[in-house]
Amino acid sequence: MELEQAKKLIKKYAAGHSQFVRKADMAERYYKNRNDILFPEKNLEEKEENPLRNADNRISHNFHGLLVNQKASYMFTYPPLFDVGVEEGSKKTAEILGDKFPKVCKSLCVTASNSGVAWIHYWIDEEGKFRYGVVDSRQVIPVWTEDLDRELKAVLRTYEKVMDDGNIYIIYEIWTEKECQAFCRAEENTVESLLYYSIFDYCVIDLESEEAKTYLHNLGRVPFLPFFNNEYGQSDLDNVKPLIDTYDRVYSGFFNDLEDIQEIIFVLSGYGGTDLAGFLGDLKKYKTVKLDEEEGKPGLSTITIDIPVEAREKMLTMTRKEIFEQGQGVDPQPENYGNASGEALKFMYSLLELKAGLMETEFRIGFGEFIRAICGYLGISCEKVEQTWTRNRIRSDAELSGICSQSSGIISRETIVKNHPFVTDYEKELSRLKEEEKEEQEKAESQYNPFREMQQDKTGLNQNGGEEDES
Repeated sequence: MELEQAKKLIKKYAAGHSQFVRKADMAERYYKNRNDILFPEKNLEEKEENPLRNADNRISHNFHGLLVNQKASYMFTYPPLFDVGVEEGSKKTAEILGDKFPKVCKSLCVTASNSGVAWIHYWIDEEGKFRYGVVDSRQVIPVWTEDLDRELKAVLRTYEKVMDDGNIYIIYEIWTEKECQAFCRAEENTVESLLYYSIFDYCVIDLESEEAKTYLHNLGRVPFLPFFNNEYGQSDLDNVKPLIDTYDRVYSGFFNDLEDIQEIIFVLSGYGGTDLAGFLGDLKKYKTVKLDEEEGKPGLSTITIDIPVEAREKMLTMTRKEIFEQGQGVDPQPENYGNASGEALKFMYSLLELKAGLMETEFRIGFGEFIRAICGYLGISCEKVEQTWTRNRIRSDAELSGICSQSSGIISRETIVKNHPFVTDYEKELSRLKEEEKEEQEKAESQYNPFREMQQDKTGLNQNGGEEDES
């Protein structure tokens, strides 16, 4: 790709990406419990000071982080299992996914929940091994086709990097279905100063080079896979941010009132002393105050703060309930559980299951393409990828075990083993059952066939050259 073409592509797609980055930054900030309440308003100094209001506590509540972690734990504590139709192929695929795959699934869920979409990038390293990882969604600018299929046509990846000279450069990687080219510019410069960048040259990097360094990946498609949070790529924060901000303001205001109520303002009229220090000293030492009767009607009164406790408690309770309803989560308050079991527990997870189902629909597409990419690397034919998803939730193991035992002879053994609460890897469990059955069968044959040893001895004599007794 020529420099001018790269400049046009970057100008066209990078400009509109800034709004996405701002929303992703805000969602990540809320996920880390850095809510807006922690940052003072710009015009705070212009407001009139109230002598009754001295406290300025700002308390942030991590409801967004709780809701996102609930979904990630609910969906990916047990990562999905994949069956490519060939047992050996499924084993090799699991080996390539490796031990880091559960963490990758969790990262995909958290990133998609915050940004609306998460991305997996895969490549073949210098040693010819298949590698993959989660890319920061703020670095990825997708280029989609304009037809109804809306397939990924190219990816523009942009990020900052500190070079050997100590300066910060903006790197642009343009990935297509065949190759990748990289460009760079200094942070203070514009796109017009774009240069070729040899990102795949592991030796010396020449920023002044005018020749394009093209990387031919030969993967047959753009090696980036999107994992959308929902159909519209919407962040989970969008539905709950106003409610979280309301809860923070009410709670922080309540706490400030409790702190300010300890401060009493004295209203004096006809005080007979000389200064306020003497007034406070007499009040503390003698528990009395000297008033001058010649000053009209002397008196001493106080001003305190009245707190509408019931109204604020009601507001906090209502807002908390709305946060978990709009955020489609499970409120972890103990009084909501009681002795619930069975269908009652399922009902508590109904909203979370709806939200998880929407994400699973989108993630199944991404995981299917990912497993096909691995099969292509392994040279395995893979037409259909069967995915098995397991939820992590509070459940009645006794009821599920009873259902499994009662289903014997009605449905297949594999289905029963897959859904049994004590089974995490159904394939291993089925192989163990086969081994146990084989051992029991051999034991039964040795117990109920007394002539087995005689037959074995007779067979052994015949094999050693002995003559068989015709009688």
